[in-house]
This record gives sequence, C-alpha cells and structure tokens, in this order.
Amino acid sequence: MSFEQGFLADITKRFRIYKEMGDKTLAQLSEKELFFRPSPESNNIAIIIQHMYGSMLSRWTNFLTEDGEKPWRKRDAEFEATEASKADLLSFWAEGWKCLLDTLSSLKPEDLTKTIYIRTEPLMAYDAILRQLAHYSSHVGQIILLGKMIRDKDWQSLSIVKGHSSEYNQSMGMR
Repeated sequence: MSFEQGFLADITKRFRIYKEMGDKTLAQLSEKELFFRPSPESNNIAIIIQHMYGSMLSRWTNFLTEDGEKPWRKRDAEFEATEASKADLLSFWAEGWKCLLDTLSSLKPEDLTKTIYIRTEPLMAYDAILRQLAHYSSHVGQIILLGKMIRDKDWQSLSIVKGHSSEYNQSMGMR
C-alpha cells in the first residue's frame, strides 16, 4: 500500500470515528435537548448540525473541480435558530456525512496533490482534507460536550468509562 492509499484509508477511518461519536451522542438526546443553549450567545446542537451540513455539502460537492465555498451556500443562515425536527436534523447529519464519505471514497492517491480552492485560497487536496477533519472534529466535540452537560449522570460514555481505565487496559491485554 502506498503512503497516499494509506492516508486515504486512515483519514476515512478518522472521519468515520467522529461521525460515530456524534451518532452515539445524538442517539442519547431528545428533540428538545437538541435545542438546549447554555447561554444566549452559544450554539445549540441543532445549529451545529445545520452548520456542519452546510459546510459538508459545500466543501465536498465537486471537491476537486469547484471552490469549496459554493455560491449557493448561506453560511450565516446556518447559525440562525431552526424549527427543524430531530428527524430533519438527523437527516441533515446523515446527508452531510454521506457527501463527505462518498467524496473521500472516490478519491485516488494522485488526487491528494491536486490544488483545490476554498474561498479562492489554493490548498493541496490532502491539506484541505486535514483542514476539514480538524473543523468537524471540533464541532463533534462541541456536540459531545453539550450532550454530556444535558444528560449529566445519565450520559452514556463514548469511550473508557471514567474510573475504569485499569479494567479497560487489562481487557486489552495491557498491564
């Protein structure tokens, strides 16, 4: 396997991990909880999903051939309160991730060094991919933090349960 093939496989795996963490968080929340705001200036999970959806469709549609900031994108509107249902939000979430993952699966190793543009800024395709991984992972982290705040003691951990690292390590054959 070439470095480029490995990069595409590994980056796809990382995106899938963040999607799964978001999926597991969203599954724990009610429709009402998706609209919880810790302060008036904060985004709720519904707004974060709207923003990620807009970003994903814009960045990953025609990734190699069009600027990643599409003329049809209304970024400012992504941060406005929405009346969407949980089903609508989950649909946006799924569609955005599908666009991203379908695009990644269509890339060839030689595509990674092609120049693409985001807001007219030239980037190597691999750098644009890393840029989006950082962007989306930060938003998934926000979703998780809000989910943990909302669910509090009822939160179902997405990783090693607090206070159980030794048990986990032993189950993995570590000392």
